[in-house]
Amino acid sequence: MKNKSLNGNNYGFQLTIKELLNTPKLTAGNQEIVYRNKMRYTYNDLFERINRLGSALQKLGVKKGDTVAVFDYDSHRYLECFFAIPMMGAVLFTVNWRLSPDQIEYTMNHAEADVILLNTDFLPLLASIRGKLRSVKKVILLSDNAEPPKTDMVCDGEYEELLAAASADFDFPELDENTKATTFYTTGTTGLPKGVYFTHRQIVLHAMSVCIAVSGHDSPLRFSTSDVYMPITPLFHVHAWGFPYVSTMMGIKQVYPGKYEPEMLIKLIVGEKVTYSHCVPTILQMIVTSPIAKQIDLSGWKVVIGGARLAKGIAVAAINLGIQVMTGYGMSETCPVISVSNLKPSMKHFDNEQKSDIAIKTGMPITLVDIRIIDSAGNFLANDGKTTGEIVVRAPWFTQGYYKDPEKTAELWRGGWLHTGDVGYMDEDGYIQITDRLKDVIKTGGEWVSSLDLENAVSLHKAVQEAAAVGIPDAKWGERPMLLIVLTPQFRGDGITPEVLKGHMKSCAEQGKIPRYAIPDQYIITEEIPKTSVGKIDKKRIREIYVNAV
Repeated sequence: MKNKSLNGNNYGFQLTIKELLNTPKLTAGNQEIVYRNKMRYTYNDLFERINRLGSALQKLGVKKGDTVAVFDYDSHRYLECFFAIPMMGAVLFTVNWRLSPDQIEYTMNHAEADVILLNTDFLPLLASIRGKLRSVKKVILLSDNAEPPKTDMVCDGEYEELLAAASADFDFPELDENTKATTFYTTGTTGLPKGVYFTHRQIVLHAMSVCIAVSGHDSPLRFSTSDVYMPITPLFHVHAWGFPYVSTMMGIKQVYPGKYEPEMLIKLIVGEKVTYSHCVPTILQMIVTSPIAKQIDLSGWKVVIGGARLAKGIAVAAINLGIQVMTGYGMSETCPVISVSNLKPSMKHFDNEQKSDIAIKTGMPITLVDIRIIDSAGNFLANDGKTTGEIVVRAPWFTQGYYKDPEKTAELWRGGWLHTGDVGYMDEDGYIQITDRLKDVIKTGGEWVSSLDLENAVSLHKAVQEAAAVGIPDAKWGERPMLLIVLTPQFRGDGITPEVLKGHMKSCAEQGKIPRYAIPDQYIITEEIPKTSVGKIDKKRIREIYVNAV
């Protein structure tokens, strides 16, 4: 064990994940961390279990530079991994278990994973590809049951048993802040998943800037030590937007729901008095349209929405239930948060309609983020609220590139700015508004049409639960917009036809919400809209399904 007394060496302070624990160790020892209805412990227990996990992994042979892959639902175990694995100098690989087996096999081999921590629910998945994983040496089971499940696949231990046998007093090494800490793979709709990675310094700076963004503004969605935090974005997805690091740093009560089940989510929100969450729009829409939402009090709940544009119809429905909502914007490559749509103090008196207009904006850049709008030649454009171009960004925590892919890295960082692939504008108040993805803009008769504007407009119809707009080839106009619609349950079979929806869009055009030439010609009412593995609308898949069907 290292000497814990003072020594005479100068110390160059390093921004490492370990330092995020300094304050909660002093201030939040008795604060609670909850996992479903299965585990309840304190921050003091968390700190001890982080030590035990570091000790257990070291006994398994994990060393600095090794990669430890985690397959788990949102749990207290995952939170422990967020700290212990990178604090050892190893790399935390958060595996997206929603990918196909072939994609998981590819990412595991590409990342060169050494050890796997695996929830027993995913044993069949791993067993199907285990023989193809070239670098994996050990598999450790994560189980909610007292006895580890029986399996034909050779495993090397069970998480709780390993922690029980490990040291509670583990000395994590002093690391250079530029040590690689985490990696995961993007879930783009084209090509193979791309690996992104982040250093300790980047994660710490991101956590501090997010903390300022959500805590330092006098906003209805202010995050404070009196809040109760529960993610509804998988921890495998971009560190759950960095909020587990922020929440732990602040010493906030944390609730982890495990597998996402609507009844359990609502039970935890009510029973644990959850006040702060984040999720994609489809999750919020599922909750606000649920019959039970009208039977319970959700007025203390604050929700940050990301991953896709928040449609005004969903925002209004949430605000009318007393839920405070705002948009957060980012990408896998940006760690992820770039901006949040905080209300300014002068906007506090706004009515629900006005507040929803701000909530659905892409947001204001958070501290240390530099955002510009450029034209196709790379020239900076005016922030006048109307001139659109590609959004390019800089911040000290963005990924340095795609793992083992120099060509795509050069494309991402061309001109010294990270290219988001999003089209939008910035207004004079500093709010950004994304109008589309470059690849999703619909060009009809030489005019550009925003698919997001169409989705936002149709969402205002009371019968529309969800919508996706894509461009369909047209012999005369080049492309024409098409809307794919899912109706709310109470309006299914209730006379809502494509003609009714087209009439609504004509009304939106008359009110100036969309241009007349943007009114879609085709409306397909369906039971489900294709999604990616993280819940985003999959427009590539929609085009594949419908382009030849209409």
